[in-house]
Amino acid sequence: MARTGIATVCLSGTLEDRLDAAAAAGFDTVEIFEADLIASPRSPEQIRDHIAGLGLTISLYQPFRDAEGAPPQRFAATLRRLRAKLELMDRLGAGTLLICSSVAPDTIVDNDLAADQLRELAELAAGHGIRIAYEALAWGRHISTWEHSWDLVRRADHPALGLCLDSFHVLSRTDRFAGIADLPGDRIFFVQLADAPRLDMDVLQWSRHHRLFPLQGGLDLAGFTRTVLASGYAGPLSLEVFNDVFRQADPHRTAVDARRSLIALQDAVDTTQPAGSAPAGGAARKAESRLTGIAFAELGVGDDTDTGPQLETLLTALGFTHTGQHRSKPVQLWEQNTARILLNSGVHESAIHAFALESTDPEAAARRAAHLLAAPLPRRRRQSEADLTAIAAPDGTEIFFCRTAPPDDSVPAAETRTKPLGDSAPALETRTAPLGQHGWLDDFLPTGETPAPPTGVTAIDHLSLAQPFDRYDEAALFYRTVLGLIGDEASEFAAPFGLIRTLAIRDPERRVRITLSVPVLRRGDWAPAVRHPQHLTLATDDLPRTASALRSAGVPLLAIPGNYYDDLDARLTLDPPLRTRIRDLGAMYDEDAHGHYLQLFTPVIGGRIFLEIVQRVGGYRGYGFVNDPVRMAAHREQRLHAHSPR
Repeated sequence: MARTGIATVCLSGTLEDRLDAAAAAGFDTVEIFEADLIASPRSPEQIRDHIAGLGLTISLYQPFRDAEGAPPQRFAATLRRLRAKLELMDRLGAGTLLICSSVAPDTIVDNDLAADQLRELAELAAGHGIRIAYEALAWGRHISTWEHSWDLVRRADHPALGLCLDSFHVLSRTDRFAGIADLPGDRIFFVQLADAPRLDMDVLQWSRHHRLFPLQGGLDLAGFTRTVLASGYAGPLSLEVFNDVFRQADPHRTAVDARRSLIALQDAVDTTQPAGSAPAGGAARKAESRLTGIAFAELGVGDDTDTGPQLETLLTALGFTHTGQHRSKPVQLWEQNTARILLNSGVHESAIHAFALESTDPEAAARRAAHLLAAPLPRRRRQSEADLTAIAAPDGTEIFFCRTAPPDDSVPAAETRTKPLGDSAPALETRTAPLGQHGWLDDFLPTGETPAPPTGVTAIDHLSLAQPFDRYDEAALFYRTVLGLIGDEASEFAAPFGLIRTLAIRDPERRVRITLSVPVLRRGDWAPAVRHPQHLTLATDDLPRTASALRSAGVPLLAIPGNYYDDLDARLTLDPPLRTRIRDLGAMYDEDAHGHYLQLFTPVIGGRIFLEIVQRVGGYRGYGFVNDPVRMAAHREQRLHAHSPR
């Protein structure tokens, strides 16, 4: 595995904060950004000693700007400036200086002049035992491509002058980078990596505010890295990411997220090696286990004394049965078909506190998580209780890996086919697994309660987790890499209190689905104080039956405005019986090329969580994101009425 590095500009805090965070996350080396050193009260010698004491090295000092193509008077000043920086680097103990292509308005368009000046700068650096890595900025005045920068390095022909290849500067301009593999690897002095979303905007602003760690954006980082390594480059893979959110987040969290991205990137490079090459450990680790479903979702009841009874009433109305009580914890098990929900009254906040994922090999899944820096959470358990590995997602949600044998030969939830609305075919029958046979289920003592009449609920369809503003990109990377999920659908829409960005991720067989959402900007103080709302989505094969059961039990459903149905009628040509049924149910509707989707929602319970009940008809693959703005407005209306004086 290549050595890993990070530029101090990626992290927040003082220079010392950033160095400490980089070392704690396990990086091998750091790039010192000049502005960070200038702001430090420590001398270069003290910084050098501090870095050495942390077990780090300095791989690069940067940036040195507007060097090549300079008019004679300015080039004389450039030489003076370089001498000062080389003396500083001697004191700091840094051996490579980054020079980025000039953006000065008076830069002369003359390749021979630029090469001669770079040669002179390299000769000066060589006298200090320092190398120069020359980088083409994507917005460089005249030098803006890696091919052009290589041409100048080749013309200059000095052993102390080589290339710096930055993935953002290359990939923001072109997808043609295969020729990098043909470069002499020893002339590539340094490689910087950054991902980014695909945005149509000024490249400088794109670079300064929207870079991401590898695999968090839309650039081909795996292909770029594989091509660079094919050249024979043997130096570190280092991150240089300018991001407004990262620069204000906890540097230790960001550093761990950054290193996780590099580990995942190297695993991705390993899995895409040409045939016949031997992969490192990443590909094998990924193949060791496979996720096959959601075993349970655990809802924290919180300190509100009304939340627990409300959730119990709701689950009873939905046809769930309280089948088990945990042996040592205040946790109830509720079941219907393959849908299992735990109610934990020992958690002081109403939320999706945890969930468990079915895995073909839970131990291998836990090893993969540890490999990607997701440390196991400490758990108190009795010797007779199941030893499940738990890790923490970026928002604090606990994730367990387990293997629960199916109670019989029933079809997995992801493959269940449901009947269309109005079909007279019978719904699936409730088939609850006997307690005492399936590992973690043995931790629950049977209650002996008679199974409730089924209402059509078959499984947990997906989990929807709103993320803290600072952790959305971290969460997206975490779920994709640690759990091996893939991107499914992304959306951005105007909600009542600002723009919301959503991302759906899933396993390849669509047996595990999770959606993440975040406000694009921090919410204003005037917005309702619903902290990171979450919801659990249950699948039904008979939505009218499920809705009837809820209404018969007196459980309110979210009221959808009539304007929504008028617009639905205008946008889509639906069969009259289906259109009437949707209105009568108070459901929301979406469709794709594979089928359609119907949704019902409960009000928010305990201030943060609610349930969604959905029916997928004909193989619909989406999540109904188009309906989210109306649903959010309806929830706002419900909360206003719930808290208004009577």
